[in-house]
Amino acid sequence: MGSVVEELETALAAGQVDRAEATLSRYAVDQAPILDYQLPLAVVFPESVPDVQAVVRICADSAVPIVPRGAGTGVSGGAHATQGCIILSLERMDRILDLNPDDETALVEPGVINAVLNEAAAVHGLMYAPDPASFRTSTIGGNVATNAGGLRCAKYGVTRDSVLALDVVLADGSLIHTGHQTFKGVAGYDLTGLFVGSEGTLGIVVGVTVRLKYLPRDVHTVAAFYPDFRLAAAGVLAVGRARVQPAIMELLDGGTLAQLDEIHGSDLTARGKSLLLVQTDGFGAAAEAEVVREVLKAGGATVTTEASAEAERLVELRRHSRGVEVDDEYRVGEDVAVPRSRLVDYVAALQGMAANYGVHLKVVAHAGDGNLHPTFWIDRKDSMVDTAAMARLQQVLDESITAALHMGGTITGEHGVGQYKLRWLGQEQPEPVREFQRRIKELFDPAGILNPGKAI
Repeated sequence: MGSVVEELETALAAGQVDRAEATLSRYAVDQAPILDYQLPLAVVFPESVPDVQAVVRICADSAVPIVPRGAGTGVSGGAHATQGCIILSLERMDRILDLNPDDETALVEPGVINAVLNEAAAVHGLMYAPDPASFRTSTIGGNVATNAGGLRCAKYGVTRDSVLALDVVLADGSLIHTGHQTFKGVAGYDLTGLFVGSEGTLGIVVGVTVRLKYLPRDVHTVAAFYPDFRLAAAGVLAVGRARVQPAIMELLDGGTLAQLDEIHGSDLTARGKSLLLVQTDGFGAAAEAEVVREVLKAGGATVTTEASAEAERLVELRRHSRGVEVDDEYRVGEDVAVPRSRLVDYVAALQGMAANYGVHLKVVAHAGDGNLHPTFWIDRKDSMVDTAAMARLQQVLDESITAALHMGGTITGEHGVGQYKLRWLGQEQPEPVREFQRRIKELFDPAGILNPGKAI
């Protein structure tokens, strides 16, 4: 396989192929709680579409697997290195190629940082709506790969709802363009939608045309503190019944508030045992916020009228509510979704599981669309691995997934299947469906070199 690396070094410019051990180790993993991984043969940094095509053709000729990578902020192992692979880091392809304020579209390379695109769009009174918690570091290409969501999903949808067209390098090195520059377009099968969320298993995205939204002129944030999670979840449904559409609707349990207080020195736990954070935006933001306040007060909440600085602080605390830790063998953050009407039932089930198995639990949720991020963890015992505790942690993870599915939910709302969630995919998708997906994969990637062992 060394000859493949040498071919890549010959085909690309100096500094675009790196096989230093420190680089291999850094790029071998994303942020998933997976300890078993391989070092890649090399990390390749293309700077143009022809670079990507050259890499794919060289690897295809020798059947060398390619693992595409953005910023490595994923938490499902979608960018983990596999045996004998090349890591294809797209971070240097970071140009905004076009931003058309009249058409409200932008054409970007995959390495463009989410926040950078938003800064460029804001000059024109526009924004790129998807806003994953990692928006300051995550790339648009990575967002496309996982169909990433974020806090604004309740009103603006997920990445797929903002992608109009894609430029994709296929497994043989050829380049195709899918989609259109218009907001409407129904010609043929929706290949753009198929590529979004495919986690690099069908092709390598090298260009993304996105739809931009209007940057809200006014934003109002309502913080509603409750004595327990059940009442807070009921508040979510009450806002829906009032037919108000918040841009953000986030739910934090007592364990999350306590951790935020410990990390940031805030006093959230003194104000309640659960927090519902609602943000309205647009010209009607003030009126909508007032309706939200009245509805939540009627449901038993202590509702604050926050100054803008305090409101933004609460939103930022929510963005960092998983804490400063990275998932590992002792701590696993999950990503499931259930119908909103089952939020209370699901969290109650999680609390029962945590108590039964003796593990710790905290929960945050994109309550507007029923997407929850429960985090389970066990205490560390110095450098020793407590195998019994680890077994309990795995059992509660398995049961949490099964419970979500029984309530009409899904094993992943926005993080993707990657490598980590493959163990549960069969519970959600029956074999006939999985066989169709394998056949689609084989059509696009007959040699199986694109991110093998991921997503399906």
